[in-house]
Amino acid sequence: MKPAIRIVDVDRLETWSKYKPGMCDTCGANCCTMPLEVQLSDLVRLELVDPFEVDNVDHKLIAKRLLKAKRIDHYNPKHNIFTMARRASGDCNFLDAHTRRCTVYDKRPETCRLHPKKGPKPGWCAYGDARIR
Repeated sequence: MKPAIRIVDVDRLETWSKYKPGMCDTCGANCCTMPLEVQLSDLVRLELVDPFEVDNVDHKLIAKRLLKAKRIDHYNPKHNIFTMARRASGDCNFLDAHTRRCTVYDKRPETCRLHPKKGPKPGWCAYGDARIR
């Protein structure tokens, strides 16, 4: 008997699963379809912003450059938060479309490093088994 396919909607927290170690090994990277908010330190780690810019350039100008380059979709100057651009499919630009693994794992933003400890539902994950497709 085949296991029941559980539909996960990242926008509906009630469809999420309680996080357990090892889940990421078989997940289809649903978390990598959610909007990704980052700070300047993340952009430096990703090598999208030079550390010199952070200290010497108006952050609105950095945001303008990143918007023009289509690296971000939005900038919130009040909180100095940048929302990363995504592919038309909704996937993170750093997600490999075939393997569903992060291509910048060692440089990934703090938001990704802390998932699922922090986020819209701490301790829960938008887990979707990649083997059931």
